[in-house]
Amino acid sequence: MSADALERTARALVTEGKGILAADESTKTMNGRLQAQGIESTAETRRRYRELLLLAPGAEEHISGVILYDETIRQRASDGMPFPRALAERGVLVGIKVDTGAKPLAGAPAETVTEGLDGLRERLAEYRELGARFAKWRAVIAVDDARPTGPCVAANAHALARYAALCQEAAVVPIVEPEVLMEGRHTLDRCAQVTERVLRAVFSELAGQGVLLEGIVLKPNMVVPGADCRHQATVAEVADATLSCVRRAVPASVPGIAFLSGGQSPALATAHLQAMAERGPHPWQLTFSYGRALQDDALRAWGGEETRVEAGREALLRRERANAAARDGRWSPELERELVA
Repeated sequence: MSADALERTARALVTEGKGILAADESTKTMNGRLQAQGIESTAETRRRYRELLLLAPGAEEHISGVILYDETIRQRASDGMPFPRALAERGVLVGIKVDTGAKPLAGAPAETVTEGLDGLRERLAEYRELGARFAKWRAVIAVDDARPTGPCVAANAHALARYAALCQEAAVVPIVEPEVLMEGRHTLDRCAQVTERVLRAVFSELAGQGVLLEGIVLKPNMVVPGADCRHQATVAEVADATLSCVRRAVPASVPGIAFLSGGQSPALATAHLQAMAERGPHPWQLTFSYGRALQDDALRAWGGEETRVEAGREALLRRERANAAARDGRWSPELERELVA
């Protein structure tokens, strides 16, 4: 894929009116989510749930791409069609999670580095043959008074850059995801400080590895206080802090920023996205790449029952419509009430 083709794919992922569905939970994570709803987790129940999400009629109106897990990209819909082909026929780009998870960082207690570079060139070639046109790698940054340390930030930024370079070599657009976690008591200001520091380190490494910035999508956290912080910021405060951070740290050549939800409630993630859109125009497209914030309502509505597939899909589509509206500044609390009614 040429530089022009990488740029076109990246722009398509952040096109106006659409966002990205993150459906790349590992088998372990998906087991936990299904079991929490009283659903036995097997390869077949996971396949049926993914089919509910991926092939909901009309989802392509609001979703530009879907991030899959290794198990899912190899599975087929009930009619026998491979999931990647079914998505492509609906005009939805296929993505794939390629990291192998966060592992303890040597010499840095309670910190991690995301692994998966070994064999990545070969895995990317296989995933592209299976239909993937973009990929995702998540770095995890914990925050408290002492963390993150310099070695943690440096190791994760370097790994993200190496991953991105390998993706572009394989004609795959990299989603670059440095996530500053919500867990903890840190303040909004502390999150802003750490997020800017991490983003600056990531873009320094991307430049050092020769990554084409026009051919990536950034997937960062929003700037929010820790979940256990006494003072929880208002929607306006989160929007202002997040935009201030990315304006200082993210080059304008990046085509789009697809924010992760990071454990926010579905409604709050939508409200934050709307507040940022209202403060535009911005040098990049601002959109969403949500997992639980899109899926939670659908999973509860479905409950593992074949007779409730349509209820699950309608719950999913409500959240997709809400966030598609929010990313373009068209969402309102009134619309939220209508969608949830």
